[in-house]
Parts: sequence; C-alpha cells; structure tokens
Amino acid sequence: MEGVPVIVQPPEPDGGRRVTIRGEYVGTAYHLLDVVEFLRRAGLPETDTTVDDPDLIEWRGLGPKAWTAAG
Repeated sequence: MEGVPVIVQPPEPDGGRRVTIRGEYVGTAYHLLDVVEFLRRAGLPETDTTVDDPDLIEWRGLGPKAWTAAG
C-alpha cells in the first residue's frame, strides 16, 4: 500500500471531520478520541503519539487540535 493509510479531512461546519482508513470511509470524528477509536477498530496503533505520526495520519487543512470549521 502506498501513501498514508489514514486521512482526516478538514472540519465541516458542524466540527466533524470525515475519516478514511486505507481508502475506506470509516466515520466522522468530532473529537480526537473518535480518531483514536477508528484506529483501534482498524487494528492500527493508537498511542498518544500516533496522531502526530505523518506516516500514519494525514491531517488535511488543519491539524489534530482543530475541531471547528474556523480552527
């Protein structure tokens, strides 16, 4: 598999961020813990530092601390 396995889209107006893992939509995250849960369900690492791993997660638009459309 090429590329980053997890992609988190920029926040929507309601603050949700669409998450895909290995090209498959897995849900909308409304908090960082939602992303961690999606990782757990997919069998991927879910440590505190995982969310900052650019080889695992591509945060599009805004980073892991942004959960509103305004950032």
